[in-house]
Amino acid sequence: MNSSRPLQIDVVSDVVCPWCYIGKHRLERALALAHDVPVEVSWRPFFLNPWVPREGMSREDYLVTKFGSVEAYKSIASRIKEAAAAEGLQYNPESVQRQPNTIDCHRLIHWAAASGAAAAMKQKLMELYFRDGGDLTKQDVLVQAAADVGLDADEMRRRLGTDKDVDLVSAQAAEAASKGISGVPTYIFASRYAVSGAQPPEQLADAIRQVSMEMSGSV
Repeated sequence: MNSSRPLQIDVVSDVVCPWCYIGKHRLERALALAHDVPVEVSWRPFFLNPWVPREGMSREDYLVTKFGSVEAYKSIASRIKEAAAAEGLQYNPESVQRQPNTIDCHRLIHWAAASGAAAAMKQKLMELYFRDGGDLTKQDVLVQAAADVGLDADEMRRRLGTDKDVDLVSAQAAEAASKGISGVPTYIFASRYAVSGAQPPEQLADAIRQVSMEMSGSV
């Protein structure tokens, strides 16, 4: 548009948040609508369920703990499935058997960013979880996902077997929470303006244009 510098968009989200799954797709549609605005998107970690143990837990136990019962989630899931379908996405919650702690997922996204594959890594993990019911608590599943987006499988396996960047990712998630972010996805434009929730693409595109013009001094 009028700015020579890309507009920085930080997306704070979690890979097991269904509205983040939908919100990612809506952001991509928004970027297509505002295609004349140069942007740089960064994916920031958020722990939707920080109380889930590192090894994960059964999906049934998770739903009972969070929603009171498996049945209580069904009406919520139905609404999300409809919203996902409207975006051309599949959400199959009945296929999920294990609820993961997502710190390792966020580590993979962080490592993928070095080669420009963060968005692809995030998309792959979300598809595995929401569409395929993949078990993101299993290292083999995570390593294969990383390999599928072009990362070195052996290196990712080695790193996942250590605590590399656990503190970094945890600190980034804590920073988001300290800034008052409690609902995700949250889109932060130019480190100044935040939009919370999986907003319609048109609304996100308007925000992109408005902030870009402000940053370039056009308004």
